[in-house]
Amino acid sequence: MWIAATAAGLFAGAGLIIAIGAQNAFVLRQGLQQRHVGRVVLACAGADIVLILAGVGGMGALVLQWPLLLQVLRFGGAGFLLWYGLQAGLQVLLTCLAFTLLNPHVYLDTVVLLGSLSTRYPGDLRWAFAAGACIASVGWFCTLGYGAHLLQPVFRRPGAWRVLDAGVAIFMFCLATLLLLRPLSP
Repeated sequence: MWIAATAAGLFAGAGLIIAIGAQNAFVLRQGLQQRHVGRVVLACAGADIVLILAGVGGMGALVLQWPLLLQVLRFGGAGFLLWYGLQAGLQVLLTCLAFTLLNPHVYLDTVVLLGSLSTRYPGDLRWAFAAGACIASVGWFCTLGYGAHLLQPVFRRPGAWRVLDAGVAIFMFCLATLLLLRPLSP
């Protein structure tokens, strides 16, 4: 049962983390530039682990009982995404943590969804599920951050950076707009 619960957590966590978004775009950029990759990977994976464990530990119930929290995250996240679409840069670690902790979807994915999925496993098996989800997070951020160097030949051309920047900016504006137009629900 431990292996099945861990595998379920691994696949559920991987399915949620391997998606385009502000955080992944930031990790990719840092990896391409080979700047602060270890700290960025550690900050992203560490924050995910804390949030996954909070969800499995029952924090999702708090979010369900206090729906205003999702609205605060919604507007805060939209504001951050708009700001990021316009901003020139901040210190790498603070920016990384902002991408992680001001993203309302991170709470839905880790605390609410993974926390809810973990309740299917009795007793200590839910922690095996959490371990699988945490392994998926660490694996993904390591792959994204350290594997980005494989794309460096493409990004030696300034035009490639402009395309990436434009794509990220458009994506951030779209996400911010969706957050403002469609309320989050637990």
